[in-house]
Parts: sequence; structure tokens; C-alpha cells
Amino acid sequence: QVQLVESGGGLVQPGGSLRLSCAASGRTFNNYHMAWFRQAPGKERKFVAGIKRDDGETNYADSVKGRFTISKNNAESTVTLQMTSLKLEDTAVYYCKAVRLYHFGVNTPGFWGRGTQVTVSP
Repeated sequence: QVQLVESGGGLVQPGGSLRLSCAASGRTFNNYHMAWFRQAPGKERKFVAGIKRDDGETNYADSVKGRFTISKNNAESTVTLQMTSLKLEDTAVYYCKAVRLYHFGVNTPGFWGRGTQVTVSP
């Protein structure tokens, strides 16, 4: 089992930046592909960004391409989401997920963190 703890959320103005971190413990971090999802109030949880365990290949939802960057540090067992040019519609709870299969679906078997709130407001 993998335990995931997110941090770094908060309140930011439109156009601002935030850096989210996810710390993993438990089974070997390198065995998992890592991803960030988000869930806005009253909406479904959606994929935001993912990073492959082997070569660090990344992919992003269209809505965040060019603004968000996912990265990971294997030595520290952490995955980070750098968010820039934040918009009102980025407001959501952001969740970290670890999966064994290279498929970043909401229903893909894996481990979730408890989430961190990001609020973008003037």
C-alpha cells in the first residue's frame, strides 16, 4: 500500500501561482506512475496531469497545458504540480494518485491522497 499526503494548496488571485506537493510513503515509489486529479464543487473528479514512472514522460489535460507542470523526485518520493497563470476555473480540491498501470483514469486501481484545496479568487 502507498500513503499519499498532499500539501501546498491555498487561496490565490487569478494569474497567480501555486506549487502542490505529494509525499509518498509505503511501497516503493518507483513502482508507480503518478498523477494529479481535481474535483470542483458539484463536478466529477478529473485528470489534470500524469508522469510515467520509468522515463518521466508527462501528459496533461488540455485545460492546463502550458500552465501546469508535473515533476517527481524519486529520491524524496515526491511528486509536484507547479501551477501558473491560475484561473477561476482551476478552483478545486486537488488529489494525488499512484497507479501501477499506465492509465490515468479516475477508476484505475490505485491509491489516493486526501486532497488539498486550491481556491482562485480575486
